[in-house]
Amino acid sequence: MENLAYLGMACALCFSALGSGFGTGCAGQSAVGGWKKCYAAGKPAPFILVAFAGAPLTQTIYGFLLMTFIRSAFESGASYLLCLSVGMLGGAAIGLSAWFQGKVAAAASDALAETGKGTANYFIVIGITETVALFTLVFSLLAL
Repeated sequence: MENLAYLGMACALCFSALGSGFGTGCAGQSAVGGWKKCYAAGKPAPFILVAFAGAPLTQTIYGFLLMTFIRSAFESGASYLLCLSVGMLGGAAIGLSAWFQGKVAAAASDALAETGKGTANYFIVIGITETVALFTLVFSLLAL
């Protein structure tokens, strides 16, 4: 049964990283498409689209942090079922945040490439989506 706690640790990292992969893939494709639009129109391509494309990567770090906190909690006596549950559910929530952050970043890339305006507004919405992952990390720590 002890191995289930380690499965929870793995899920925390893996689910978060999966979401980051989906999110950066989605945002990256849109950034490349935005640059293509700019080049085709003879406009300068905004470099800030790189930041949009990379925004979902931070959720992998949150997943790693959650994994280490689960390990510490388990070594301090937390139940394996709690560790498994927090790892699976917390990792999934962080991963979904990353995925949808990538979708927001994709829309931001397209809009910025087309209009050249609104960078601050786009970052605010990307940040709001990031907050879901941060809240999940903090509330998971409180549960442990």
